[in-house]
Amino acid sequence: MAATRTFRLAVVGAALSLALTGAPVAADTTARLKDVVSLQGPESLPLMGYGLIVGLNKTGDRRQTIFSTQSLANILQQMGLSVRPGEVKVENIAAVLVTATLPVYARPGVRLDVTASSIGDARSLQGGTLLATALRGPNGQIYALAQGPLSIGGFGGGAGGNSVQVNHLTVGRVPNGALVQQGSGVTMPVTEVLPLSLHDPDFATATRVAAVINGDLGEGSAKVMDPGTVVVAVPTQYKSSLPELMARLEALSVTADTPARVVINERSGTIVVGANVRIAAAAVAHGNLSVRISTKFEVS
Repeated sequence: MAATRTFRLAVVGAALSLALTGAPVAADTTARLKDVVSLQGPESLPLMGYGLIVGLNKTGDRRQTIFSTQSLANILQQMGLSVRPGEVKVENIAAVLVTATLPVYARPGVRLDVTASSIGDARSLQGGTLLATALRGPNGQIYALAQGPLSIGGFGGGAGGNSVQVNHLTVGRVPNGALVQQGSGVTMPVTEVLPLSLHDPDFATATRVAAVINGDLGEGSAKVMDPGTVVVAVPTQYKSSLPELMARLEALSVTADTPARVVINERSGTIVVGANVRIAAAAVAHGNLSVRISTKFEVS
């Protein structure tokens, strides 16, 4: 007997997730230890700043958003031009909030990706350029400066009463757009043990991580504390050079136990289905579209 699985799929946003929750099956994936765990301790620092996008094609903030024109007037005043904010009438600027994440051990000169999100009534940030924006941490200090052209991952346009839009147009990214000016000041700890945190807490994965480390450093070097933590005793030769110990551990291979998973990006419409996801018999209807999943047995 040969089983032929027939699929008639019409992807209907989140409705597909209902059909994909039928029978999750765990999958094993071999990866480097650095892709599975990270050193427990200081966390990454969220950064945020207020900026201005210029170069838009009449899709920026309109008259009811006053702070964007005030920002432009302030910038022009710094350049020696005196302009009253109430007299500024432009449609190719947009006020945005710029966000980024400062890694724990980032130092001055490191580049970061930033995200710019419109806070006014701009229709699109397509084709815009972010002016120099200071990114501050929760303590108010400036850690990075961001600037550069935006990539919004979509487009919009139209003429004669017709229009078309793909993906979200009021949020964009500037890859490597921020330059770190001040590091977080965090250094490697001096300790007898190294606590490692699993990115996805799991009993099986934690046990395998400890077994791999014990096989490399010696029996009893690593111990599982809970599904998300593995504690490693620092060998004598590495007590003054923890970075070398981490470099040795990160290169080890471990088999991670990962559940079957379906990820749906509502903003871009992208759906990622794991290799071991199993779809049970189901039917989903949405408007005039339908999804029918069934198994048909035939004699070979």
